[in-house]
Amino acid sequence: MVSEEYRQLKIWINGSFEEKVLARLVAGVDSVGGELTRESADLETATVAFGQPDVAALMRSTTLRWVQLDSAGYERYDRDDLRDHLRARNLTVTNSSTVYAQPCAEHLLAMIFAIARCLPDALRAQASDHSWPMAELRAGSRLLRDRRVLLLGYGAIGRTIAGLLRPLRMELTGYRRTPDGSEEIAMIGTTGLTEALGQADHVVNILPASPSTRGFCDSHFFARMKPGAIFYNIGRGVTVDQEALCAALVSGHLGAAGLDVTDPEPLPVDHPLWTAPNCLITPHTAGGHDREKEVLVDHFLDNLQRYWRGEPLADRILRSV
Repeated sequence: MVSEEYRQLKIWINGSFEEKVLARLVAGVDSVGGELTRESADLETATVAFGQPDVAALMRSTTLRWVQLDSAGYERYDRDDLRDHLRARNLTVTNSSTVYAQPCAEHLLAMIFAIARCLPDALRAQASDHSWPMAELRAGSRLLRDRRVLLLGYGAIGRTIAGLLRPLRMELTGYRRTPDGSEEIAMIGTTGLTEALGQADHVVNILPASPSTRGFCDSHFFARMKPGAIFYNIGRGVTVDQEALCAALVSGHLGAAGLDVTDPEPLPVDHPLWTAPNCLITPHTAGGHDREKEVLVDHFLDNLQRYWRGEPLADRILRSV
């Protein structure tokens, strides 16, 4: 159980929820005797925050003990001065990566199937001149069985992707700078990346944004990829040198790309990626679905019960110790 000092929980939120989902949140907070507030000024005196708190206000607080972000990404919180504050105030930060793992994995799977079966080409033919390019599309379609997939990043989303791809009998390899041995698929570190890129038929970028990953997929990265391979990005747009990606698509070195994230977002209407050959773009929708907010709240409430009972929290990202 949490200490008596923090039993009367003031819980600050700033997300937008429909009435049914908000009622669910209120009931869950009531179950631990908590008080829910949306007032900006209350962030500095709250015990728990759920949403996207302002970093400066977060660092001014002397009462916060736990922050749960309502996103998988946390780049603006990943900074040294905030980490120092966490250590000083015994403050824990969690994110919602578990919430977005399944929809992001299914979105990636949809992209893989769509590109493999030439669905974008069929849709263009349908929308333009109602032509019937049967021979070309049959010849250009690919099977997925025995194809090699390289996953750049192996957190909650990477694990879920691996679970969906494994029944297709694809060969899976994951990349982490420092594999820890808990992974369920073959893993490589930095020293094995060049060889893996040269062998993979599908390269899936799930890297988060950080100083070490900015521009990670650059011209040298794409040059090392297997000719005709397909690149996907459902991580963060800033991890990719988009000029280098365009060049690899235009030259034909890459067979195709499937992008759900770009830099910037929205992608400008005149950006060359819109017209790059074999480039499928979705507007950062991979994590979305019709029950997104409901699942988001349920994830928070599950962690709230863990917090109340003094149990380890799920999806910890920034630790105070």
